[in-house]
Amino acid sequence: MNRKDLIQSAAAAMLALGALGLVPAAHAAGMEKCFGIAEAGQNDCASLGGLHSCKGQSSAARSPADFRVVAAGTCGQMGGMNEADARTKFGP
Repeated sequence: MNRKDLIQSAAAAMLALGALGLVPAAHAAGMEKCFGIAEAGQNDCASLGGLHSCKGQSSAARSPADFRVVAAGTCGQMGGMNEADARTKFGP
């Protein structure tokens, strides 16, 4: 498989995962990532720092490394934080 085929395959896979809802639309209109609110096993995607790489793999409730995608403007009301604050609390 040449490089062009590999890139096309990867792009097709990402599109398919997005269509299945396995890749969150964090930048969809009116939505934002909210860190520190996900219950164990209820995160929307990979964690900060690479502790896991997929949806539903968080092992601790309310970890600052894990996020849920929520309606814009509601994160603070849920006790969550933005990515910059989560990185400060969690680490690099």
